Amino acid sequence: MSGETDLIKLYSARILALAADIPHHGRLAAPDATVKRRAPLCGSTVTVDINCVDGRISNYAAEVKACALGQAAASVVGANIIGCDAAQVTQARDALKEMLKNDGPTPPAPFDGLEVLRPASDYKNRHASILLTLEAAVEALEQAKTTSSCA
Repeated sequence: MSGETDLIKLYSARILALAADIPHHGRLAAPDATVKRRAPLCGSTVTVDINCVDGRISNYAAEVKACALGQAAASVVGANIIGCDAAQVTQARDALKEMLKNDGPTPPAPFDGLEVLRPASDYKNRHASILLTLEAAVEALEQAKTTSSCA
């Protein structure tokens, strides 16, 4: 019964609310970069589109097909990524990975809302889905450096 109780706690009302309301869900008409990432273990996928101005994300959209945990992560990212530069997004990705794998600190603002996913650290099979959006965003920023003003 303990495992079932832990799973119920994992899918808290806050995580489910975030999963149900993902900001900037969809696709951009003319992105500077597009990256699609897939978590092989669970099949979750995220496609991230970005536009940049002066090295910062000026427009963002993500198409998310993931579990509630991956959707919740995408919701926090979508609500906070516009205006960020590559260093901030990379730092958030690295901090989230450290938080999940080694009980590291919460990702820094503006991504500190990812703290809600800390209980998922015990569920290693969900880590890839949770990390998808930030991993795709980092890759998109790298891609955009060669084609736009993301440099």
